[in-house]
Amino acid sequence: MRQTTVAGQFYPLNTKSLNKELSKCFKDAAASEKPILGAVVPHAGYIYSGEVAAHAFAQLPKADTYVLFGPNHTGYGSPVALSQDTWKTPLGVVETDKDIGKLLAGTIIDFDELAHHYEHSIEVQVPFLQYMFGSDFKILPICMGLQDEETAIEVGKEVAEAAKATGKKVVFIASSDFTHYQPDDVARENDNYLIEPILKMDIPEFYRRKDERNISACGFGPIAAMLSATMEFGASSVSLLKYATSGDVTGDMSGVVGYAAIVVE
Repeated sequence: MRQTTVAGQFYPLNTKSLNKELSKCFKDAAASEKPILGAVVPHAGYIYSGEVAAHAFAQLPKADTYVLFGPNHTGYGSPVALSQDTWKTPLGVVETDKDIGKLLAGTIIDFDELAHHYEHSIEVQVPFLQYMFGSDFKILPICMGLQDEETAIEVGKEVAEAAKATGKKVVFIASSDFTHYQPDDVARENDNYLIEPILKMDIPEFYRRKDERNISACGFGPIAAMLSATMEFGASSVSLLKYATSGDVTGDMSGVVGYAAIVVE
């Protein structure tokens, strides 16, 4: 059982308090009937980025499995690590998808729980899914320490092929914050520059711009993996639903973190 690591820090540990916090996050988030295949969501504490994340989660369709690509902040475990453990949050237990998991044996993706043990980037997304869909879904958590362009594209393709082989309805979610600890105006300019190629589904240009300005988006590999996977499913358009920075919450514009809610259909 993969126990919570950041409950009580990034989001409330108490079930009632967590539901109340999530309800606040979703208060201005509109649902959609669009056939959403993927999303980019932030992974900071809910008070900072939860409202942005909810804008994307509110538009997700009901699916059999949500593939969660997250960056590895801790350095533990395999370079690309799949969890097949059961995950527990204050809202209950979620099973991982063993059918898709089995089909990933022998690929670039390793079966490794250690990479997930202390990592928050995927954990913070699970309560959003539970709030939206109860317990009637599975997750496929993939933690990426290796985030280069070639690896990310391959990870996305491998997971998409495995998902297709099962015939399940799958949605791909990339967990990433954008610019870290820059003045608000710099963060907004750089993040807008980096989001443009995401909206055009141009992975090489996305990497080029990230490197050109050394933009500190932590989940760039997960974003590229999600785009790669959704393109295998025929994705044709990407929309930015909401962008904000931590400065919008704290009032401190001197060093902010950027957050975006993006959906792919």
